[in-house]
Amino acid sequence: MSTGISANRLEILQIADAVAREKNIEKEIVIASMEHALQKAARSRYGSEHDIRAKIDAKTGEMTLLRCTTVVDDAYLENEARPFSMATDLMLEDALKRDPEAFVGKVYDEVLPPLEFGRVAAQTAKQVINHEVREAERERQHEEFKDRVGEIINGVVKRVEYGNIVVDLGRAEGVIRRNEAIPRENLHQGDRVRSYIFDVRREAKGPQIFLSRAKPEFMVRLFAQEVPEVYEGVIEIKAAARDPGSRAKIAVMSHESSIDPVGACVGMRGARVQAVVGELQGEKIDIIPWSPDEATFIVNALQPAEVTKVVMDPDEGRVEVVVSENQLSLAIGRRGQNVRLASQLTGWQIDIMTEAEESERRQKEFAARTQLFMNALDADEMMAQLLATEGFETIDEIAYVDLGELAYIEGLNEEIAEELQARAVEHLEKIAAEQDAKRRELGVQDDLLTAPGVTLAMAVALGEQGVKSLEDFAGLTGEDLRGWFETKNGERVREPGLLDAFNLTAEQADAMILQARITAGWIEAPAEEASEAADEEEALEDAATEVS
Repeated sequence: MSTGISANRLEILQIADAVAREKNIEKEIVIASMEHALQKAARSRYGSEHDIRAKIDAKTGEMTLLRCTTVVDDAYLENEARPFSMATDLMLEDALKRDPEAFVGKVYDEVLPPLEFGRVAAQTAKQVINHEVREAERERQHEEFKDRVGEIINGVVKRVEYGNIVVDLGRAEGVIRRNEAIPRENLHQGDRVRSYIFDVRREAKGPQIFLSRAKPEFMVRLFAQEVPEVYEGVIEIKAAARDPGSRAKIAVMSHESSIDPVGACVGMRGARVQAVVGELQGEKIDIIPWSPDEATFIVNALQPAEVTKVVMDPDEGRVEVVVSENQLSLAIGRRGQNVRLASQLTGWQIDIMTEAEESERRQKEFAARTQLFMNALDADEMMAQLLATEGFETIDEIAYVDLGELAYIEGLNEEIAEELQARAVEHLEKIAAEQDAKRRELGVQDDLLTAPGVTLAMAVALGEQGVKSLEDFAGLTGEDLRGWFETKNGERVREPGLLDAFNLTAEQADAMILQARITAGWIEAPAEEASEAADEEEALEDAATEVS
């Protein structure tokens, strides 16, 4: 490049053309970088305090150096917030002596003689040009690839560094990081490779194009290439989950009833799915029908295992799936792979149990309720079992159920029902007294109990975890009360809440915090919502009775 600086006019344009073609950038950008290089060299020669500008004619290649002086006045200098410089500024009164048409901001050019470049100056000019051309090339790469995120791109492996694969994309380079490559896939220099562009970022060393062969989206895009119905939108891939290099699941649905989505993705004799499997290094792919009914979708997602029963808990995002003993290992899969992929596919936390385990759990729950009723109501085992069989789960339910409903149970009469309710109320009052004493011992303030929905049992639980006043409670969130989910190492893990044991719904928890903030005077309930707030408070009190 140093020879280009001292070359004749024709060579200057030829060099600019060659660099522009090689780097795939505009010729004007190359010429501008040459002008900057000339300016830097000239300022080194004449002094950096001068305003020196270089111009290269894009048609003739003629180079011109100009020393510029700008007409200024005191007001101009104050606005510009810079000191007066004799090298670059000319006061208006002095300019008018030489030029009656002078005005503030007018620039006078003085043509300087051509520069003779020494070795150091030429090297500096070369560095300036290289730097600016490289920046222009990076900007062009970023602009070209930023809108291609989500596409599959072909490239050639350029080199492999510590498990990271650098891919030549033709006019740029991309990188497949170790965790975005398919495990046990050996790619070598010169291999052709297809990958998914998932991110393009501007970084100090230039735009970084991040590629992946491990993301589920890569598999989805491959199906769009192999299955015309997917590409055209007739078949939609609703969800996908992968254990790269081993196994994957995709959920598909058809927007046309006459087309079988699973069959279309599999293809004649499995040709379409095998094309994708081949690209993914033999990864086994389960293609399942998507269903708007979440229970059905979960059952489908656990294929090839057969499911006996599904019990869903929407508030917790969990589902219990019951299978027969001979289907257990199939449902779980090798190292939990099948249930893990099904969980990722559906977005539900899936717990697998056998019919025997479910039966044993239900028996334990029945025995626990029976024992609770025997202890709290001083009832015999037969009476306690009768109540548990009728669906009663807590002492509160017995204490506050309609007396006629209790007396209606076969084997009971109104007199026995009244006695059971009296014992239930007495037991609850005893528990309440114990809880109130415990609450005071923990230092929980009385104002916490003024928060709608907060029971004595909740106050004790909160006090044990450092929440001891209405102000403390109002500063929490609904998730703090009922728990939340976090993704750790690819697994969805639940973090327990302060009131985890009370099984609050999201609506109940959020409403309790909102009402606490209103009670604490932090916010005001809108006038038009006053009646709704009253209803909400009443609902919270009812809910608190149920969960206490």
